[in-house]
Amino acid sequence: MNALAYALLSMLVRKPCTGYELKELLEVFWQAKHSQIYPLLTKLQKDGLLTFERIEQSSKPDKKVYSITEKGLKVLKEWMFRPANPAVIRDEFLIKVYALWLVDRQSAKVMFEERRAMYQSKIRYREEQIQIMEKEFGDGVLDHTSRVFGRYLLFQRKLRQEEEEVSWCDWVMDILDKTNKTNQTNKTNQTNKTI
Repeated sequence: MNALAYALLSMLVRKPCTGYELKELLEVFWQAKHSQIYPLLTKLQKDGLLTFERIEQSSKPDKKVYSITEKGLKVLKEWMFRPANPAVIRDEFLIKVYALWLVDRQSAKVMFEERRAMYQSKIRYREEQIQIMEKEFGDGVLDHTSRVFGRYLLFQRKLRQEEEEVSWCDWVMDILDKTNKTNQTNKTNQTNKTI
């Protein structure tokens, strides 16, 4: 089984979910596509690791609500004791940063402003979710045997990463502003020397 399969089981151990809900919950770990999730759910169901209940909907297609089985829980618990594989980080933006010298200063600044805005939005969402957990579970969020404990830790970690990303964007934009001012000063000095 791959990491995505274990991620799906980890989501389902907390509560039954639809495929759409699983995709939304997985956002904390990585971006998975529906084309990855649904075939894997079918495989996990065939392997007896999860089951589903079909829910009829009047104006929409029926939906499946997935639940983990005892066998799935056993497999998930066994996996918990294995060492984790090294993290795979794939961020297209960082490749663009590496080649940033190819664009003008203003375009570079726009790239970082957009990145910053995206992460500020993530921070707002993460803070809202953390507040909901703290309100609903109180001190229970810090009880390692609570269903919400791992999710709370994960959201706190993601929040810190997102705040660091905003801080890094601010730092880069500050450098870009200083570079622009230095270039303008140099141009002014060269103009004054020629006059």
